[in-house]
Amino acid sequence: MKILHRNNESAQLDRRSETWASTATHHAPWEDAQGIGFSILATAVALSMLEHLGLMTGGIAGLALIGHYLTGIDTGLLFFLGNLPFYILGVIRMGWAFTLKSFAAVAVLSLLVGVQADWISYDRIAPLYGAIIAGVLIGFGLLGMFRHRASLGGVGILALFLQDRFGFRAGLTQLVIDAGIFALALATLDPVLVAYSFAGAVVLNLFLTVNHRTDRYIAR
Repeated sequence: MKILHRNNESAQLDRRSETWASTATHHAPWEDAQGIGFSILATAVALSMLEHLGLMTGGIAGLALIGHYLTGIDTGLLFFLGNLPFYILGVIRMGWAFTLKSFAAVAVLSLLVGVQADWISYDRIAPLYGAIIAGVLIGFGLLGMFRHRASLGGVGILALFLQDRFGFRAGLTQLVIDAGIFALALATLDPVLVAYSFAGAVVLNLFLTVNHRTDRYIAR
């Protein structure tokens, strides 16, 4: 009876292993492409919404939006240029594959942000609600990028590096850096809009803190 019981337990474990992998698997190239592509689309919509509402977010995207409001220069162009220095860290610490995927993603996102106004419009949306929606969309976008071993540049590269090397949560790292960026925004933008934007950034970073767990999602 004990032998039969053990055999049943082994069979159950085998069936479970067919459904849930216990070791890391690798994404196929087409899986990376679709994951990164959808992540870019979600983020592009979010950034266009923030720009329409006069809001901002954290990271290089937030700095690009602040620069756009102050100078009128295209947000996508500022976002692309602001990310360039971080690719050096990406190559040194994360490897060429990660860096090239991130560079391509940032380039496509920068182009999409520049044309969003021609493709989508927002007749009415409350600023606070828009900030929260944008935070969720960017959260999905970053999560998708991270899970396909890429990022949207800048702070994302730094946050992912610190998590992989030292165990710091990516969401918490971004929250600390974003605090400094929002302090800069308070000196240049409407404080009420900055407060709405901060609420969206908190949603974004909490989303990443809860969902970006390398001990739970093991695919590579």
